Amino acid sequence: MKKYIPNFITLLNVFCGCVAAVFAVSNQLEMAALFVFLGIFLDFFDGLAARVLNVQSELGVQLDSLADMITSGLVPGIVMFQLLKMAMSGGWYSGDGASFSFLYLTDFVPLIGFLITLGSAYRLAKFNIDENQVSSFVGLPTPANALLILSLALILQYHENEALSQFILNPWFLIFMTFLSTYLLNANIELFALKFKTWSFKDNAVRYIFLIVSVVFLIALRVLAVPLIIVFYVAASLVSNLSAKKN
Repeated sequence: MKKYIPNFITLLNVFCGCVAAVFAVSNQLEMAALFVFLGIFLDFFDGLAARVLNVQSELGVQLDSLADMITSGLVPGIVMFQLLKMAMSGGWYSGDGASFSFLYLTDFVPLIGFLITLGSAYRLAKFNIDENQVSSFVGLPTPANALLILSLALILQYHENEALSQFILNPWFLIFMTFLSTYLLNANIELFALKFKTWSFKDNAVRYIFLIVSVVFLIALRVLAVPLIIVFYVAASLVSNLSAKKN
């Protein structure tokens, strides 16, 4: 029975993604973010369970990517759609995001947000056939990208700063973030994975520094820290890559 435990955890991730999608379509972005966070936690935990129980399988790998496609691919696309919809309508609102007419569908700008979903699908497909992404990633992992997009909605919700809200709800900023997100997902950039083969600081310096800085950012800035952590993750990976090449 133990070989089914990791897959059951992965299916819970799928469930969280489905619930998050329902909340995102209804424009309840805070609840959508909550279930995405839970799904990402389960995404980490299913792999850990498979390694501990020594029941890794090809089925588990494929199921994991399908779960990520929903939780970390579809939902961020819907959230960006909603943010662009808010931006085009002039600001934050609490209406039912599912209530739109066919007339509204002629306004294609919010649909640009689904480029994130397309980019996530392409990234996950590449990951499934790439045997080299074991100790590192090529391109931004979909869970990290999902956190980046969802953090924009949470910043609007929890930081009552008019200037910041206007900046985030600028359609050009959101379109830029959509294209940047889609690019980072599939960029030929090697990013370190948070997998510790040993607990040695020398062998895992970049990972320990990243975790310490992330905790400090979260304590000091709360949700504002999330985009900064993603930027620091990419920057630290680039510095680490340059250092490795010199050595």
